[in-house]
Amino acid sequence: MEELQMNVKKELHSMNRKLNIAITRIANPYGHPNILAEFIAGQLKNRVSFRKAMKKAIELTEQAGTKGIQIQIAGRIDGKEIARVEWIREGRVPLQTIRAKIDYCSYTVGTIYGVLGIKIWIFVDED
Repeated sequence: MEELQMNVKKELHSMNRKLNIAITRIANPYGHPNILAEFIAGQLKNRVSFRKAMKKAIELTEQAGTKGIQIQIAGRIDGKEIARVEWIREGRVPLQTIRAKIDYCSYTVGTIYGVLGIKIWIFVDED
């Protein structure tokens, strides 16, 4: 960690400005949609089946202790000629409830077949 901080400071120090960098460890990384989207993107780049990648992501999210998750992948899935949208939901994801705390992420990934869009909704808590 400290080595990483020093390397970043050295690279950015050439701008003649003082820089403070604080790196913190995330307690539940798979409870954050951005990290989960990057995980799915890495799986899709390695040509893993999209259903297997989505189910693995849901499994990891359930271990993080969330109440629900919805994942949507759109584009030329598995290299098919026609683009389509596939989604899967586990638990509750009340998108119409205003007081529900839902984390959202939209992520694009370039595969050998084309660009795929990944959207993730994670239902954390209800106030």
